[in-house]
Amino acid sequence: MRDKRPVDELSIVELERILAIRRREERQKRLQRFKSDGRVVGGEVDPVSRSAPIAKTRQPETAVIPSATLVLDHQAVSLSERSPTPSFEDDGEAPMTETNSRLWKTFTNRALLFVEVIAVGGLIWLGVNLMVTANNLQRESALAQAMANEQRLAGLPTLAPTSVIELVGLESFVLPGGHIIDANGVAQFNFDEFISDVPSHLLSTVQRQAYFPIDITRPAPTDQTPLQLIIPQLNIDQSIVQGTDWEALKLGVGQVLNGAVPSDPTGNVVFAAHNDIYGELFRDLDQLVVGDEFQVQTRTQTYTYRVFDTLIVNPTDIYVMQEQDRAIVTLISCYPYGVNNKRYIVFAERVDL
Repeated sequence: MRDKRPVDELSIVELERILAIRRREERQKRLQRFKSDGRVVGGEVDPVSRSAPIAKTRQPETAVIPSATLVLDHQAVSLSERSPTPSFEDDGEAPMTETNSRLWKTFTNRALLFVEVIAVGGLIWLGVNLMVTANNLQRESALAQAMANEQRLAGLPTLAPTSVIELVGLESFVLPGGHIIDANGVAQFNFDEFISDVPSHLLSTVQRQAYFPIDITRPAPTDQTPLQLIIPQLNIDQSIVQGTDWEALKLGVGQVLNGAVPSDPTGNVVFAAHNDIYGELFRDLDQLVVGDEFQVQTRTQTYTYRVFDTLIVNPTDIYVMQEQDRAIVTLISCYPYGVNNKRYIVFAERVDL
């Protein structure tokens, strides 16, 4: 059976096979001519002619294959083998322009990634710098407070008695601890919390105490004066300053000068401290729960108190400092943290052993 197909439908392998067959046929023809002419051909005999003698007569030449078609003998050429896509010596080498484009894109992407990493690193560095600066300020404030606390503790036994100056009590109008922080981070006394409640004839005196308390002479401690507040749950072990004015609370925990002492059978010993400035001593005051215990120490005795209630009140709710029919301690701080438009109150009763 003959295979008749146009030349452009044949594969390279098929064309090469056809060319090899034609070359072999031409060689056989030349060999036959040489033998018919009596020429000697170096003993080279085509394998095809070994099984049969060569005819003496010249074989007619095969007709020229038309340019449009090629005739293949399936006995001589197997067309079942089809070549894959032809391969060339320069296959696999991308054009120079495409390679350059790919390299440029890679370089651009990496450069942009590098810029983004640098930008993110810069932002992180700025954030860390701000945090470190803020922590340093708090640490310096806490260190100064701790040094002042140690100095006060060391000097307590030898304090000389001084006269007590009666103050116009801010506690008659507002709970201690009120403050604001302006845009520059500076803390100031918050007089606006209670200005409308102060009678006009006391206004100047109260303002003077609120803003200029530098001439205050604090009462000398006695054997019954609270000297130290110890709250294990909040990691607090602080000396107590007499008074809750602005300068007193700069130093640490202050006691309201209402005359109450821990040894009294009834009375309300009131302590106050800031929550977000000057050491943030009462920052976690809202973490105390009913049943927690803490201690107040004097020169002669240590008193234990157990929390029985907590409240959130307005700055002018001064009733929380009133005396009750039992011996209690009241802890006061601004609330919430950083806003300070309320007060957080902890009530604790004395545990008599």
